Amino acid sequence: MCDENNAAEPEFATALIAVWWDMNDCPVPEGYDPRRVRQSLEWTFKKRGYSGPVFITGYADQKHTPAHLLQGLYSTGVSVAHTVPECKCAHMFADMLIWRNHNSCSTTMMLISNQVDDVFAWDLARLQQQSPYNIFVANSISSVFKYYSPLVTCKEWPWKKLLKWYPADEPIICRETYKFLPHAFFYCKSCNFFKTNTVEKFKKHLWSREHALREITHPCARELDPVTRTWGKNYPARPAYGKSKIEVWWDMEDCPIPEGYDARRVRPSLEAAFKNLGYSGPVSITGYGDQTKTPDHLLQGLSSTGVSIAHNISDATSKHIFFDLVDWQNQNPPPATLMVISDHLTFSVALARSQQLTIYNLFLAYSYRPDQMSVLVTSAEWLWDSLLAGLCFVLSSSIT
Repeated sequence: MCDENNAAEPEFATALIAVWWDMNDCPVPEGYDPRRVRQSLEWTFKKRGYSGPVFITGYADQKHTPAHLLQGLYSTGVSVAHTVPECKCAHMFADMLIWRNHNSCSTTMMLISNQVDDVFAWDLARLQQQSPYNIFVANSISSVFKYYSPLVTCKEWPWKKLLKWYPADEPIICRETYKFLPHAFFYCKSCNFFKTNTVEKFKKHLWSREHALREITHPCARELDPVTRTWGKNYPARPAYGKSKIEVWWDMEDCPIPEGYDARRVRPSLEAAFKNLGYSGPVSITGYGDQTKTPDHLLQGLSSTGVSIAHNISDATSKHIFFDLVDWQNQNPPPATLMVISDHLTFSVALARSQQLTIYNLFLAYSYRPDQMSVLVTSAEWLWDSLLAGLCFVLSSSIT
């Protein structure tokens, strides 16, 4: 991943760059030569040290896009895709997934759209926690939610400002004068079988009866592909994490020790759950909460099994957990596993952003199932009571 203020890292400098461009959100300005779009983007990348081949696809309802704009874009190696407006984001995201599946993480993505925060950010943030790519963004509106977005980007630019950076007196590079431009096509996303390299055939198809019937009889998906929502949990440990350290931050008020439960069972219950998935590394546990309300026998039981106890006022538990988690990360690079036991992950967006920059294995436990899937990508999740119950019989004779 890149730093917003730094030039391209060596592995990204000459790697592929793929651009998905929403031509409705960020149109070619009136009077602007469409042949300069590619050169403006490439100029921007080269100023940051990126010199790899750039593949650009523009998405919109192309029935009303002027032919001279389509031809100008095509002449500089920009592909153009037709899509009905309500399906545009879904088509863009589907193409991103295909591209990510065929290209390594040492490549760069760029989204030109006003929908990044509202539509793409959640799903991309989850994808980035498993396979982080460089991501750049351009848009025509400034987002007030930029710093609350779960998606980490290398840099964001205003669309019109980006187009103005390429010197106006520089010659235009097009297919007629530069043979190394990427191959470009005109696509119809409503009719997946259709692809051409002439504006005339493209326009003829879009106004054809066959195309109109296809859009009626085969309505496109309007929602993003829920690929990350189907990812499994509680899968076996990957080799790099099997024997690495595990650090646990436990909100003792959200997930208390049940009435009558032996506090000495907490550690062995967690360790047994970890070992069941193939994790055998050293486990450190810290419990947080207002400990003036915790009975002495529970504190003694936890302490006797090596569980650390931290006292804080009730309203500040999440804050203290997050600060301690960040401090621990600064001193313990991956591979390692983090576990948070809490019902209120108020810092989930901040942790998701952190996970895109430095990926740790992540476990969660909570006292009830969340009603919405978290933006955090986890390797395992448990209900707190079920986690504790896992060893209630096995350890009955081993604790004295």
